[in-house]
Amino acid sequence: MLGVKIVCLGKLKEEYWRAAVREYEKRLSALCRFELVELPEARLRSSPNKGEISAALEREAGAVIPKLEGMVVPLCIEGRQLDSVGLSRLLSGAMQSPGAISFVIGSSYGLSDSVKALGTGISMSPMTFPHQLARVMLCEQIYRGLQILRGAPYHK
Repeated sequence: MLGVKIVCLGKLKEEYWRAAVREYEKRLSALCRFELVELPEARLRSSPNKGEISAALEREAGAVIPKLEGMVVPLCIEGRQLDSVGLSRLLSGAMQSPGAISFVIGSSYGLSDSVKALGTGISMSPMTFPHQLARVMLCEQIYRGLQILRGAPYHK
C-alpha cells in the first residue's frame, strides 16, 4: 500500500478546515498509508527583509527534510501544473518505486530552495491560495487521484 505523507508548515486555524482535512484523512486511510505532519513556522518579525526570510526558510527546511520519505513533491508556484489524471500518474509512479510519496506545503513565504531541489515541484494553479485551503485541495486531489487509479466513479 502506498505511503502518502503531507508535510506542512503551520497549523490549520479554523475548525472548518480541520473538519475537511479529517474527512479526507478518513477517506484516504482506506486507500493508502496516509500521514499529515504539521511543523511550526519559523518566527519572523512583521516586516522581514529578504535575508531574514531566507534564513527562516532554511530553518524550516531543517525541520521538513527529516520527515520526508520516498518521492518528494514540493508545492511551489514555479512547479508544473498537473490535472487530476496527471496527479494519479504521479501517484502510480510512486507506488511502483519507491512506494511512498511526500508532498510539502511551505509557510507563508514558501519553501527553501534546498527543499525544492529534493523533487519535482507542482503548482496547484497560477492563482494564489491560502495555505489552509491548499492543504484541503491537496487532500482532495490525492483522494481523487487514488480513485482514478482504482477505476472508481468518483472522478467524472
